[in-house]
Amino acid sequence: MAVSEKMKNFSEKSSWIRKMFEEGARLKAEFGNDQVFDFSLGNPDVPPPPEFRKILMETAAEALPGQHAYMPNGGLPWVREAIAARMSDEQKVEVNPADMLMSCGAAGAINVVMKALLNPGDEVILLAPYFVEYSFYVDNHGGVGKVVNTDAEFNIDLGTIEQALSEKTRAVIINSPNNPTGQLYSAESIAALGRLLESASQKFESTIYLISDEPYRKIIFDDWEVPSIFEHVRNSIVLSSFSKDLSLPGERIGYLAVHPEADDKTALLDAMTLATRILGFVNAPALIQRVVAQLQDAVVDNSVYARRRELFCRILEDAGYEFIKPKGAFYLFPKTPIDDDVAFCALLQKQKILAVPGRGFGAPGYIRLAFCTDEDYIERSAAGFRAAFAEATS
Repeated sequence: MAVSEKMKNFSEKSSWIRKMFEEGARLKAEFGNDQVFDFSLGNPDVPPPPEFRKILMETAAEALPGQHAYMPNGGLPWVREAIAARMSDEQKVEVNPADMLMSCGAAGAINVVMKALLNPGDEVILLAPYFVEYSFYVDNHGGVGKVVNTDAEFNIDLGTIEQALSEKTRAVIINSPNNPTGQLYSAESIAALGRLLESASQKFESTIYLISDEPYRKIIFDDWEVPSIFEHVRNSIVLSSFSKDLSLPGERIGYLAVHPEADDKTALLDAMTLATRILGFVNAPALIQRVVAQLQDAVVDNSVYARRRELFCRILEDAGYEFIKPKGAFYLFPKTPIDDDVAFCALLQKQKILAVPGRGFGAPGYIRLAFCTDEDYIERSAAGFRAAFAEATS
């Protein structure tokens, strides 16, 4: 067989979103795009901030020498300076531009970190529900993803993490606001996690890093605040992208920063810089680096996502679903009225509604619904959600 057994198995495990996409294409061809309610993809549809296009056009029109040339693997220095200044305010710790790298999205950043940290067989703890690709990113670099559950409201469960820690643990990945739940971890829980990892690092005589994946940091609701990681956890790495807060997922632009007092910081940054090159990224895209540097205070119109969240929550509540109201991101993660989340997705498909089974995120018995879709679209799906719930519980 031309395809490796590992990739064949991975394809089967990661197929839920792809299956929903394919099913959506079939239903849309049969019934029309406006009659199929596809909530399976987290593809932001709110336009980028208005200043984005102006800055993009001005930047593209510049004719200075070397605008599209190779650059340092870590990215343009003045771009890192702009992002470090904004991060210093967010993190309440002075972030040095030299402690940062630009990346090809947050996914590129995680792969760079994993390449730099992991020896074969090293473990990375993932908190379920988790973004499905994390386990593959860990495996890419010889590591083993060790999944532990969050609590009943999808908050950090220190007890389960403590039980999972071992001499093989190299990192814990958190994602807050979270995909798929929309949960936001508190400053107190992050500080407690930091103390646990510091204690475990001393016990096992090996640094355990906290890696915080933060692409939804600016998409929050109800005046919630995303706490600083650097303020509470010394051995930490914060990474993010502009895919969600500027609605630029296709531009593949992100970044990472290492805590200024992290253990082995210089060696870690050197390894990540080398990883950026040898993984084939070489450097983050030049043009879009220059653009986002000028957009550090910009963000999409979050009021659009806020209205959709309220509408979707009302529809699901009226139909009888149980869920935790999301504090951020643009997902709902309701419990399915029957244990089999795949079977319930099939009932939704009968109503021309597409959702992703929770088992794809390490949490069977739930479904993920993305509300980066038009409000009218959400409103017209209400009858289908009611009908599927009624059929499941009859």
